[in-house]
Amino acid sequence: MHPAHYLRAGNNANCKAGIWGMGSFKPTIRALAMAAAMVAPLALLVAPAPAHASIRDTVNDLLDKVARIADPAATAPAESGIRRPAAPLKAPELDPFQSALPDFNMPSLPSVAVAELPEPSVENPLKKMFCAEYARMRSGLAMFGDAKYWWARAQNLYARAKAPAENAVMVFKVTPRLKLGHVAVVTKIVSNREIRVDQANWQNHGEIDHSTPVLDVSKKNDWSQVRVWDIKSSQFGRVYPISGFISQDLIRQADNE
Repeated sequence: MHPAHYLRAGNNANCKAGIWGMGSFKPTIRALAMAAAMVAPLALLVAPAPAHASIRDTVNDLLDKVARIADPAATAPAESGIRRPAAPLKAPELDPFQSALPDFNMPSLPSVAVAELPEPSVENPLKKMFCAEYARMRSGLAMFGDAKYWWARAQNLYARAKAPAENAVMVFKVTPRLKLGHVAVVTKIVSNREIRVDQANWQNHGEIDHSTPVLDVSKKNDWSQVRVWDIKSSQFGRVYPISGFISQDLIRQADNE
């Protein structure tokens, strides 16, 4: 057989057998690289190292070269001498309550030092307490009837404002959940976007919630919409519309000044 024919036949046979084919080239290189890594420590025993290089540096350098031959695309810290692919970044999970308000960032609790501000807590009184009677007792306002009537009845009797003040009563509007409205007593002004309130029967069990965080989530910062901290789930709940705040200062006191 002519030598050229023999070479072609031999090459074809080798390609079919997978010895010199490109499909088996990379595994062969990786196998040789792994063998070189295994005998590298033995080579260090018989091969003199430069005076300025330590055994660790020499081993790391050799392993680094072997790793690049086995997988050139891999990356890792240079100190280890072995390169590994970087872990993919995990996308942060979005809070469903925060995603509903893209213009407002929910603060984490507590907003101020714990020593200055008590943690939210729940009190279970001996008698079931309703929001209106509790707010009347705490604020001293001579307001009667369901909470949904307080804002209108306070006209010409008490100062009504859109901004919160300590000891003022925050009046919630009627919603599908708050069919009779709701009232809460402001106990602390934390910032222009956060207050603390004491309230009763918010969870519909006749309980008293102390130092409950409330956030103003209105776009104009006018306290027309708020979210109330839910102590069970440790997050702020749905948005509630607010009528305003009723304070103990009598409007007609201005006539006597």
